[in-house]
Amino acid sequence: MVLNYSVIQQDKSCGARLGLLHTTHGTVETPIFMPVGTQAAVKTMTPEEVKEVGGRLILGNTYHLYLRPGQELIREAGGLHRFMNWDGPILTDSGGFQVFSLGPLRKISEEGVTFRSHIDGSEHFFSPEKAVEVQEALGSDIAMVFDECAPYPCTHEYALEALKRTTRWARRCADAHRREDQALFGIVQGGVFADLRRQSALDLVGLDLPGYAIGGLSVGEPKAVMYEMLDVTVGFLPPEKPRYLMGVGSPDCLVEGVVRGIDMFDCVLPTRIARNGTVLTHHGKLVVRNAEYARDFDPLDPTCDCYACRNYSRAYIRHLIKAGEVLGIRLTTIHNLRFIQRLMQEIRDAIRQGNILEYRDNFLKNYLQA
Repeated sequence: MVLNYSVIQQDKSCGARLGLLHTTHGTVETPIFMPVGTQAAVKTMTPEEVKEVGGRLILGNTYHLYLRPGQELIREAGGLHRFMNWDGPILTDSGGFQVFSLGPLRKISEEGVTFRSHIDGSEHFFSPEKAVEVQEALGSDIAMVFDECAPYPCTHEYALEALKRTTRWARRCADAHRREDQALFGIVQGGVFADLRRQSALDLVGLDLPGYAIGGLSVGEPKAVMYEMLDVTVGFLPPEKPRYLMGVGSPDCLVEGVVRGIDMFDCVLPTRIARNGTVLTHHGKLVVRNAEYARDFDPLDPTCDCYACRNYSRAYIRHLIKAGEVLGIRLTTIHNLRFIQRLMQEIRDAIRQGNILEYRDNFLKNYLQA
């Protein structure tokens, strides 16, 4: 099989589980967090540095790579792995979320979506077949179906129509997909409506795809609502296949997602807030650019083993950021991605030791009440 997932340990008290995800470009342990390489690069970092912080599976963005430099150039270069010098697994999203985020710049029909480029205003058309074609050219290990991500808030009627279209498009993606060394995942939609989440999950499971993502969450709804939707959805997904929660990367949400049975996550949050001078710690976020750290010669996080924390102080990194030196945001990015990868390792260790709920409670107590 091009992709194989095996559960190696299941927690008896909740949905958390350890797994191994075997892909064309290697095997990774789950639960796993995927750093986002939107335009074939994790911002400010080399592939070697991504590996050093613990990254094993990264995400590329189909919409952005289609617009620039174009999938045919990447195909000519030997595929996305060779183009960006990454020899581990890559997952590409379908571009659906980005296209639907364009608002008035896009128009939806049953055939697909007509949209204008955010770069130069040129007009383009993405159908389910086109999304598959682009991802096959990119050569990712895991591709995603083209889906319609309903906004939050929206009516039940709107979410239902988006769900039905997503199911129809998923069938078209599955019919169009030909690349044997690439797995195609479905995406469950349904907004914040429990009955629709159930319907979407059951419809997609009927397609017997290699894995299933949960989309359309973390788009503005309260976290409690997101957790409720996960509780509703996960039980309808096949336990022998990987479950991927799209666009979620806040540390508290990662822990809560794992407890509910999620195996894979991605999000730009760790790298985005790093560029704003904010770093993650077990005691919450630390805004190192603030004046209070001007003479603080401690590491960003004394418990962290990343390159930034081993070598530099808060005062120095603050100085770099205030001075506009790129090294500053490189160091905060290295730290944040290492923090997330260490968190995922701690989560996997807690599942292995049978105390994931105790770990969850202790982590949230420190992280949220700091």
